[in-house]
Amino acid sequence: MTIYELYDLWCENAVDDKDLLPELIKIKGNDAEIEDRFAVSLKFGTAGLRGVIGAGTNRMNVYTVRQATQGLADYCNQDFEEPSIAIAYDSRIKSDVFAKEAAACLAANGIKVYIYPELMPTPMLSYAVRALGCDSGIVITASHNPAKYNGYKVYGPDGCQMTIDAANKVLENIEKVDMFKGAKTMDFDEGIKNGTIEYIGKDVYDGYLNSVKKCGIHTDCVSESGMKVVYTPLNGTGNKPIRDILKLIGVKDVVVVPEQENPDGNFPTCPFPNPEIKEALALGIELSKKEKPDLLLASDPDADRMGIAVPDGKGEFVLFSGNEVGALLLEYICKERTALGTMPKDPITIKTIVTTDIIKKIADEYGVEMIEVLTGFKFIGEQIGLLEKKGEEDRFIFGFEESYGYLGGSYVRDKDAVIASMLICEMTAFYKTKGISLIDARANLYAKYGNFVHTQKSFVCEGVSGMDKMAQIMDDLRNSPPKEISGLKVLNFSDYQKSESIDCTTGNTSEITLPKSNVLSFALEHGAKVILRPSGTEPKIKAYYTTIADRREDAEALEEKISKDFAALIGF
Repeated sequence: MTIYELYDLWCENAVDDKDLLPELIKIKGNDAEIEDRFAVSLKFGTAGLRGVIGAGTNRMNVYTVRQATQGLADYCNQDFEEPSIAIAYDSRIKSDVFAKEAAACLAANGIKVYIYPELMPTPMLSYAVRALGCDSGIVITASHNPAKYNGYKVYGPDGCQMTIDAANKVLENIEKVDMFKGAKTMDFDEGIKNGTIEYIGKDVYDGYLNSVKKCGIHTDCVSESGMKVVYTPLNGTGNKPIRDILKLIGVKDVVVVPEQENPDGNFPTCPFPNPEIKEALALGIELSKKEKPDLLLASDPDADRMGIAVPDGKGEFVLFSGNEVGALLLEYICKERTALGTMPKDPITIKTIVTTDIIKKIADEYGVEMIEVLTGFKFIGEQIGLLEKKGEEDRFIFGFEESYGYLGGSYVRDKDAVIASMLICEMTAFYKTKGISLIDARANLYAKYGNFVHTQKSFVCEGVSGMDKMAQIMDDLRNSPPKEISGLKVLNFSDYQKSESIDCTTGNTSEITLPKSNVLSFALEHGAKVILRPSGTEPKIKAYYTTIADRREDAEALEEKISKDFAALIGF
């Protein structure tokens, strides 16, 4: 079927759809717009679906959601006895609509559905799957993407994002489902009445918060510290649970950024609701200069990521990177649990391959085993699950990825801004009682372990041509890797797709034992490093840069040169 035949089919089937039909009529005769919507279908993988909201096979809409859900239902009915599935959704446009569509489809397939009665953070979906003994879970979110996006993430019975094998089985089933006639459905309210669909109770919410609170180390010092916090949920899901957990540990003075307090999928004050981006924290920083808090916290729309800014003592607020926050938290956890005698035997910390290598030095300092995994928090969750199967989940003390994702307990299998907010506030309060600011703590960290500078640059490649461009860049570098970058020799070249690492000095190769992934890594002289990978959830190719030097300004200057030269190398 051609894209134009597909377009006509959609026009026929959406004739009564007051939402999508106007869009279809508007693009009639526009080849580029039709191609963008119909040339490909949204790809279902371990991250589920993610795309722009709108009409077409390459868009998030009720038809693509129903088709995906029918595929998931068929998979669950094949692999599980009397399956049940939990559902959560965030503040994005149509998140509640898509969540109810998914619930109605599952219920029509005889699957028991548990759905939160209001928007909830992504980690609370992971918690609900395990707490309710479900076989799968769905959360409708596009995380920190711009407002025009939404997504459909699927979880396994372990509370982790779905594995590659399971996702492939679901995809096989999805491909058998007719977009318009193949998905079963029923009235959502009827499902509530007959008990096939059930709202998740407050006991699950309370159980989650209690599980988070148990992961505290010095929560007793928080109320005594008199700390003050400015917080922004960036118009997302974090407002209620994060304020609740801060109240539970004794943070009495919390000021919320008013323009970003209430849920709003249009994100009117921050087009990119990502705490990694300085502009998203602009209103929070402005308010902080007036309120003079000890800390500014910012969670992304589905409250699985957390960013911070701290006062520098000169009237300004400094943003900390995800690598810096994660390193500070690991050092704090290791040092204080060791001092209290609560460190487990043979403790483990987990990080992704693109996350700061300073973690290795901290882990060595405190006798902690460090496990390195591929990019994606599901791989951290998977390692926790493996520990749990051996009855050793208590060995896990902390896991994080550089993109502002942290987890300090085994109660969920995903990054969690709620526990991140608790641990960051507790750490800040504890240091405050010792006369140490977070600026001081960061300086102490680098003085002890060395000046590591890490940055991440994204290169946007939207549309069908953008996907082709990303593939071409990776192929070119894979087949003809550079021998030097910015005058620094490439000492080691690792291709995670080929599971091969090459010592560029000797020519010797070694096997990479991690799962295959489209990632290339270039280890340079003087500890510098460049890692490149296409995003699994966004139309971007991402480069990660590491430099190390005795003086911070030297490391920063080298990073600037490497990032500029490498961008030119790949055509940006």
